[in-house]
Amino acid sequence: MNDLEKNLTVVPVVALALIDPAGQVLLQQRRRGGEHGGLWEFPGGKIKPWETPEMALVREIDEELAIAIDAAALTPLAFASDPAQPPMAREPYVILLYTTRSWIGDPHCLAAESIRWFSAKALADLAGQAGAMPPLDVPLVQALLQVI
Repeated sequence: MNDLEKNLTVVPVVALALIDPAGQVLLQQRRRGGEHGGLWEFPGGKIKPWETPEMALVREIDEELAIAIDAAALTPLAFASDPAQPPMAREPYVILLYTTRSWIGDPHCLAAESIRWFSAKALADLAGQAGAMPPLDVPLVQALLQVI
């Protein structure tokens, strides 16, 4: 057993499916050069120790997209987690996906390579392409397609 496995801590992450009136979903493209660089994902980020998931999502969306969301307008939809297959290269993540159809402001790309609205068909196509999205985002897309 390596040191990471002895001190394994799950990293909670929140993500948002921002859904516009036409049913399109906003995704952001991860910055090139980092882990999963260039891949499309739901905006969001890690939950800080003093935050609830909803508080973290409100903060992350403001930081990444410069829009305001109301925690009361967030609907939990699904989660995805890293498989338990040692040895782990990093601590395992659990991503909690929320949806909202309500926000204030126009989304701006502040923390990614780019942002783009995807139709349900384009989202399904993207999730079906190997290497187009981080692995944990793919099952979240599948859950989202059931409600948009």
